[in-house]
Amino acid sequence: MSKRHASKYKIDRRMGESIWGRPKSPVNRREYGPGQHGQRRKGKLSDFGVQLRAKQKLKGYYGSITEKQFRRIYAEATRLKGDTSANLIGLLERRLDAVVYRAKFVPTPFAARQFVNHGHVKVNGRRVNIPSYLVKVGDVVEVKESSKELAIVLEAAASGERDVPDYLEVDHGRMIAKYVRIPALTEVPYPVHMEPNLVVEFYSR
Repeated sequence: MSKRHASKYKIDRRMGESIWGRPKSPVNRREYGPGQHGQRRKGKLSDFGVQLRAKQKLKGYYGSITEKQFRRIYAEATRLKGDTSANLIGLLERRLDAVVYRAKFVPTPFAARQFVNHGHVKVNGRRVNIPSYLVKVGDVVEVKESSKELAIVLEAAASGERDVPDYLEVDHGRMIAKYVRIPALTEVPYPVHMEPNLVVEFYSR
């Protein structure tokens, strides 16, 4: 299982943005980067630097995705018909851990990965414990009966911190979500501006 070793909030400070929109993010207090050199005046980024930052921000947002996994997702996006950047976002939002997070079954993408790994989720009535599993349009994702009363689930569902996007139909009473359609970039509720076109440029150099 992949594990993030760096502090999650260090990513926020490195990017200079609260990429998950969390109120506790240190960026809300300190906009400079982490470490002893964090307060140095930043120089203008090169085109490569801008593309790299866009890639790190998008990859970091989805939790503990490794570089190898992310590159594989990009490769799949290039094979699909249509715009590669739109395909990339579509594939990321089809990941089971992303759907569990979007449905507000858990509070964070990191919790979603762990929640799926621990076998708390079913897809179309069958238990699936692979966070990278790709959900298809029409699939029904639900929290296992014995896991519906977990504190983390109840707190996430009751939280007013974020809304469920329109491409999911969610019943929090039954803890069931239906994947209605693959979203466009403009439909995905990122707290910060994501630039998948720059990610495509980064990998296609």
